[in-house]
Amino acid sequence: MQTSTTENIPTTTKNDELILVVKRESLFDSQEAFQGVQEIDFQSYSALIKSNQEFLPRSVMEQDFKYKQIIPYLVFTYNNKLFMMQRQAKASETRLANKYTLGIGGHIRQEDMSSDSIIDWAKREFYEEVDYKGNLDIQAIGVLNDDSNDVGKVHLGFIFLLKGDSGLIRVKEELKSGELLSFAECELYYEKMETWSQMVFDFLKNR
Repeated sequence: MQTSTTENIPTTTKNDELILVVKRESLFDSQEAFQGVQEIDFQSYSALIKSNQEFLPRSVMEQDFKYKQIIPYLVFTYNNKLFMMQRQAKASETRLANKYTLGIGGHIRQEDMSSDSIIDWAKREFYEEVDYKGNLDIQAIGVLNDDSNDVGKVHLGFIFLLKGDSGLIRVKEELKSGELLSFAECELYYEKMETWSQMVFDFLKNR
């Protein structure tokens, strides 16, 4: 496993967090990177990330296209409906402010990795972002890569489908709103969705 030191690595914020990243060349093995959502062997991909992981300053990684920040992206579904959310105007990622999203996600910080399981992290992230009363069945369904814009070029999404047995779900203060919608209703928000959500929606609709 590669470990990193932050010596001689510049940071641009006073309290810069160290986040999980993997070099692009390790993820795509010199092959041309795929575009969109691709089904994967989750265990093999998890092992690849573990063996090549580094924790480097977020402010630097946002501008470094040699690395991909690993982002679990959690999509909640209940009774054939998807949980559609809207980000705050003052979202931490300003390029996504006010966008509609199907995904709950975030960077994996070094202190978050109390276990080797990305699924464990995903559960924690889910309950940090929403209040939900019910049981969950979590399925890893694919990896999302989008090199069409500067946000996507430095991120790689692990897509998880969270199937609930209850519709008792609502957003916390980090998000502006949230509502369970049918696929047809989600279509009405398509043009206002962030790019990742558009790709995930297309994938799920055609799955």
